[in-house]
Amino acid sequence: MPNKNEELMLTIGRAIAKYRQASGLTQAQLAEILDMSNDAVSRMERGKTVPTILRLIELSEIFHCEVADLVTDSSNRSMDQARQLVRLLQDLENNERNELLNIVEKIVIFSKQRQEYN
Repeated sequence: MPNKNEELMLTIGRAIAKYRQASGLTQAQLAEILDMSNDAVSRMERGKTVPTILRLIELSEIFHCEVADLVTDSSNRSMDQARQLVRLLQDLENNERNELLNIVEKIVIFSKQRQEYN
């Protein structure tokens, strides 16, 4: 089982891979932009190496996200998950956001009722 440092490295790596793919970049293209080897990008994405804070800032600028998004993307903390929801919601139309909020509200009500029953 990975320790906290290994978990963080894996989280950052998964986030880099996700944002790279969402940006339509290959590992080779990202490596060229960052002036590093393909293997170095691959090691970061696999959580084998951790980028410096300066590299994280550079990645956040490339991916148009916050540095925190690269570090907390897979976090179980409610505030980190709320930040991720905000990013996802901003691309939806107003009526789509409202529909989604109604669904979430129903899930929360159902969950509370289930807890009261048990």
